[in-house]
Amino acid sequence: MTLIVFVLSMFFSATLLFFVEPMIAKMALPMLGGSPSVWNTCLVFFQAVLLAGYLYGYAATRWLGRRTQIAVHVALVLTPFAVLPLHIPSGWEPPAQSSPVLSILGMLSVAVGLPFLLLSSSTPVLQRWFSQSNDKAAGDPYFLYAASNVGSMVGLFGYPLLLEPTLRLSTQSQLWSYGYALFVVLTAVCAARVWRS
Repeated sequence: MTLIVFVLSMFFSATLLFFVEPMIAKMALPMLGGSPSVWNTCLVFFQAVLLAGYLYGYAATRWLGRRTQIAVHVALVLTPFAVLPLHIPSGWEPPAQSSPVLSILGMLSVAVGLPFLLLSSSTPVLQRWFSQSNDKAAGDPYFLYAASNVGSMVGLFGYPLLLEPTLRLSTQSQLWSYGYALFVVLTAVCAARVWRS
């Protein structure tokens, strides 16, 4: 049972990561247009936050005691509910006369920064937790990357082929929020299993 919960948690975190990038971009494009500077800024933002999530995951699992890191991480994964469902902040408009880069980075930080950071941190955090569990496969937790990779592929192909053409953006955002809530529940179950081990 422990193995299944960890696999599902890794799968959902990767799927949500790959769903949210094009969804937020689609929300912002009517205001921004499709210029190369807009796309490049979005790519830089998501790559930087992904790296920051990995850095947080590494630091938390390296320098915090197991129970402290579990408590901190579970508390942190609950905080994005303050910004869900995802949306472009009201009143936000890109500057008309100057480069929109800083404005776009600020908007993305407010709209999706925290949930994206925490989802991206799930790979190192959950792998470390699983390796500390009592599961018989805990000695080799790297198969969890396979679950993450499958989730990435589902998100990468599922958004443009299934979600985007069939659902309105508001429905997509609501559905993404439900997916995030499921991820939080799975992460809490993983945390509880490691806490007791």
